[in-house]
Amino acid sequence: MADSVFAHVVHAPEDPILGVTVAYNKDSSPVKVNLGVGAYRTEEGKPLVLNVVRRAEQMLVNDTSRVKEYLSITGLADFNKLSAKLIFGADSPAIKENRVTTVQCLSGTGSLRVGSEFLARHYHEHTIYIPQPTWGNHPKIFTLAGLSVKYYRYYDPATRGLDFQGLLDDLTAAPSGAIVLLHACAHNPTGVDPTIDQWEKIRKLMRSKGLLPFFDSAYQGFASGNLDADAQSVRMFVADGGECLAAQSYAKNMGLYGERVGALSIVCKDSNVASKVESQLKMVIRPMYSNPPIHGASSVATILKDRQMYDEWTVELKAMAERIISMRQQLYDAMQARGTPGDWSHIIKQIGMFTFTGLNVEQVSFMTREYHIYMTSDGRISMAGLSSRTVPHLADAMHAAVTRAA
Repeated sequence: MADSVFAHVVHAPEDPILGVTVAYNKDSSPVKVNLGVGAYRTEEGKPLVLNVVRRAEQMLVNDTSRVKEYLSITGLADFNKLSAKLIFGADSPAIKENRVTTVQCLSGTGSLRVGSEFLARHYHEHTIYIPQPTWGNHPKIFTLAGLSVKYYRYYDPATRGLDFQGLLDDLTAAPSGAIVLLHACAHNPTGVDPTIDQWEKIRKLMRSKGLLPFFDSAYQGFASGNLDADAQSVRMFVADGGECLAAQSYAKNMGLYGERVGALSIVCKDSNVASKVESQLKMVIRPMYSNPPIHGASSVATILKDRQMYDEWTVELKAMAERIISMRQQLYDAMQARGTPGDWSHIIKQIGMFTFTGLNVEQVSFMTREYHIYMTSDGRISMAGLSSRTVPHLADAMHAAVTRAA
């Protein structure tokens, strides 16, 4: 029999994040803990579907007038309008002046991909600066879209906080007009965010150099529990009248991970430019996936346009955010109680789903081997994967890793 025409294909490496779950699933230990995956879990370690989402879906199912026709290339109009309002604010001048074009995309990843393909075709500068470190998928998305990826300093391992001076120096050295990826809040993987004052300095520097902001907003409302507070960075850049891009995901803040619901918004100088930009976004989307799916976006729109359901969502969202904040406090307290060497205050200073522990590769593999705790090799842990029951086990493992595997 002849060889396969694909015989030369080699095994691709496991995705470093998803690979953690594969290894976890193979482990038969009763004490195993998966802190690799970026998805919320309840105190019982179970995935959560929000009550308000169940209610919205039930309403959609019960509405027999609903059909399964294709959406337009840009997606569900209501969803797009409400998504722009959510991130930019109901009273945003950019929305009132029709300077924003929003298209429904396949969650955050799809929004970033559509936005970067648009920039590769229609923007004069093809270099995008991304933070060091950043989400592992960012460099792949931008490179495949045709952009050249460079890094700016972001995380300072010595303080386990922001390298603000390094960030400013690198953006100052960037060529005029370069694109800059900014995490709107709850930076992944470090959980380190600039303060409002620091954001203002970043904004002034970027505007003075004509750098184009591209926000990735995956955690609005999920970081602090407050939707407006978590959108402040984006709104500062819109308030100055300048242009920017924003990718939104509803995976975390509505728990719609597998529905792939997201939006890309581009804020333009005027409505005429916005209309032309939208026409070109359609040219990117049509040969990529034609049009987006209807169900998840309809669920989001149902919740966002009904005041009572919106309020119910904010309560459930705050409860998720507060559980994660409480896990941070419990882990910090447990480390203190064990007298673990070093300063662990970064656990409670960082924000959002992830904590960048500062543990090294050897310490991480020691914790997996000896304690059956699974996390990415860079020491990132998902706080959402923790519970009051598993915090002591993690603290024991971290203490042992620091004192025995350092």
